[in-house]
Amino acid sequence: MDFINRLRATWHPERYHGWGRDRRYFEGWYYKLVSAGRQHAMAVIPGISRPESGAPHSFIQVMDGNACRSEYHRFEAEVFRPEADRFEVQVAENLFSGREIRLNLPGLQGNLRFENTTPWPKMLGAPGIMGWYSFVPFMQCFHGIVSMHHRLAGSLEYQGQVLDFTGGTGYIEKDWGRSFPKAYVWMQSNHFDATDRVSLVASVAHIPWLGSHFIGFISGFWIEGRLFKFATYTGAKQYLTIGPENVEIVFKNPKTELRLQARQAPGTALKSPLAGEMTGKVQESLQATIHTELLENGKRIFEGVGHSAGLEVVGPVEELTA
Repeated sequence: MDFINRLRATWHPERYHGWGRDRRYFEGWYYKLVSAGRQHAMAVIPGISRPESGAPHSFIQVMDGNACRSEYHRFEAEVFRPEADRFEVQVAENLFSGREIRLNLPGLQGNLRFENTTPWPKMLGAPGIMGWYSFVPFMQCFHGIVSMHHRLAGSLEYQGQVLDFTGGTGYIEKDWGRSFPKAYVWMQSNHFDATDRVSLVASVAHIPWLGSHFIGFISGFWIEGRLFKFATYTGAKQYLTIGPENVEIVFKNPKTELRLQARQAPGTALKSPLAGEMTGKVQESLQATIHTELLENGKRIFEGVGHSAGLEVVGPVEELTA
């Protein structure tokens, strides 16, 4: 039954994929929550960690993007309860799905609902953002987009303060596998000054492959219901430059070009998986900005600055530009 559940999940990246995986495995979902007016910016990350040796555990990480602080709530593995036929995961008294989250943690309680979610479209041979790589069993890390853009409704009580997220904007993605890449750049924003119906996600990473490696990339730019894709599997090209404070990426398809310039900002440390164990660390900001330009057939069709942006620059990133 575990094999059948894993096979079915291949076509549903948002669902739990770890059926029968008892070591060197992790899986986690990333909920980004930004209130109307951007007064509050948080990330909530539930997941499961199954190391090579030692006891597995489930967890919920909480990141306060404005205060630049994070908390790691650890639970027994037995209280991690995913559903097989849909995306719904319970961790102790906390519930996570593509429709809502319900939180009951020390210092953080409340419910948020998600309205008008925007999943990554499924296509024949491409169940998610990874395209045909979704079917490669030996990938170090798999990635999925649950919702590029949606509205938030509800409030959270955090550290004794009630935070109203009604009218805010959310984003949900996830990762599963053995480890995060040893070097990668990741950025994301839903808050552009030009229009509020825009979402951007982009990453460039060192990907192990059959005893060697390649530099892989995936990016999606969603605007007013239209999704522009740039990825290794689409035949696109990417050009990455990393400076002390800025990260610049250019993605090119034959007819479209996406130009990104992200500016780093204060952040905080989050735990990350190494061979299934949450012993790594990444530094993430929710205060970065991303100047974005989209060109189609040589004509600029969008230009704007993304705010409350997530940005991670991790590991020996010089290998991404070599």
